[in-house]
Amino acid sequence: MVMKNNFKTLTAITLACSLLLACSEQNKRYEDNNTNISKDNSSKPNIVIFYVDDLGWGDLSAYGASQVQTPHVDQLANQGIRFTDAHSSAATCTPSRYSLLTGEHAFRKQVKILKGDAAMVISPDQKTLPKMLKKVGYQTAVVGKWHLGLGDGNSPIDWNSAVTPGPLDIGFDYSFLLPATGDRVPAVYLENQHVVNLSADDPLYVSYQEKVGSRPTGYENPELLRQAADSQHDKTIINGISRIGWMQGGKSAEWVDEEFHTVTTEKANNFISASKDQPFFLFFSFHDIHVPRLPNKMFQGKTDMGVRGDAIVQMDWITGQVTNHLKKLNLLENTLIIFTSDNGAVLTDGYDDQALTLIGDHKMNGPYSGGKYSIFEGGTRVPFIAHYPAKIKPGVSDSLFSQIDIYASVAKLLNIDLSQDEAIDSEDQLAPLMNPTLPARTWLAEETPHAQALRMNEWKYIRPVKRTPAFVKAKKNIDPGTSKLPQLYNLNDDPAELRDLAAEMPDKVTLMEQQLQAIEKRSQRNMTGK
Repeated sequence: MVMKNNFKTLTAITLACSLLLACSEQNKRYEDNNTNISKDNSSKPNIVIFYVDDLGWGDLSAYGASQVQTPHVDQLANQGIRFTDAHSSAATCTPSRYSLLTGEHAFRKQVKILKGDAAMVISPDQKTLPKMLKKVGYQTAVVGKWHLGLGDGNSPIDWNSAVTPGPLDIGFDYSFLLPATGDRVPAVYLENQHVVNLSADDPLYVSYQEKVGSRPTGYENPELLRQAADSQHDKTIINGISRIGWMQGGKSAEWVDEEFHTVTTEKANNFISASKDQPFFLFFSFHDIHVPRLPNKMFQGKTDMGVRGDAIVQMDWITGQVTNHLKKLNLLENTLIIFTSDNGAVLTDGYDDQALTLIGDHKMNGPYSGGKYSIFEGGTRVPFIAHYPAKIKPGVSDSLFSQIDIYASVAKLLNIDLSQDEAIDSEDQLAPLMNPTLPARTWLAEETPHAQALRMNEWKYIRPVKRTPAFVKAKKNIDPGTSKLPQLYNLNDDPAELRDLAAEMPDKVTLMEQQLQAIEKRSQRNMTGK
């Protein structure tokens, strides 16, 4: 039995085992023919992706926020490139994570938001970003929220044994996870393939169909709740917060939400320290600022926006801790850091935490309509910062950029050839990733669970839907952006998507619908570029 809170010992053991098995190669020459950014072949860069949850375009002071200050992220922006028109591939978490790691749109495999006990949506046979990096000598890790499923789906997940397949089967050497999300059971940490601090005398069981165990629930014992919850989030209570799903046993393994900031930061920095003598890839996947928002006491009251604003401050602190650790180890100069979010912001997402009433004048999604769950710009237009002191020319980029292009751009950076069936939607955008004056995409596809859209330069086309998802407006206070008629907007003139031009420009609508269909029919990489 591993004793609770013995995180440092467990990390040292697991990392040592992982590193003994890791491959290593001599440093590889890499160059970019479009810009003079890769002539120095002294070493491969380390790669860190900070993937924040539900952070909107306007949630950072670097993007104009005044009611919350994010100095650590701002420093990355000031010393790197701050993109103003960068997008996640989807307006919800599981699809956008899937696309980032595979380089293909989630709609190709009908990937939607997953339950906490769902099977892994990335097959062990698929090509992935961490697999590609391992081939050229990188040590790879994922720390934080997962929400891409675990197990093969053929049998229920046995949380009391090795949980597989998982991140280790798709290219990661080390993983420390919230298995699904902070608002879903199991509310335990999963390190590599095993639940941390789990006692054999108190086995863990999870159900998303019916109540298991004797823990109180939000619907039975609302008086025990620290935050009131809707009917989706009112099941098993852990740490005073009811979750989605029921959980039995595993008491010694329960996480404490207010400790996420130190636990995950320590795991990330330990991995960096253990991997400092070889190139590494760290996918740091934040819980913040997803619900339930329970920032540590050291951040409470740092803003006037309640727990959501304070969670943003906590997220900024974590970013600074990892960035400063890289600097302390003299790794920051040769590390490509990408800071971004999985989708736009939302205030009410299952809990009454006063985020809506305390928002004040803060514009969480900047000037854009919609937010998380929405096909409007606020659903996928998110903060995106690239920081790489050795190579990047600092500045602000208005180029159209997609997270899905990280895969192919990193491949270009490392001079790796991709096969035609690999990352089929990812384009090489290394040049604009390193130089803010260079153009990127001319078009990109966007999706929500209920709608599809296409950006083409300043134009935005939204495909008509048969049914508008009423719950998004009713329960999330977000305009879903859908209509039974096609929509067309010129974002240069109308960034908030208030004036629909579809009826005035039917030829433009037809052209963009044809382009969207062509994207959907693609079965291999576009080897000719844009």
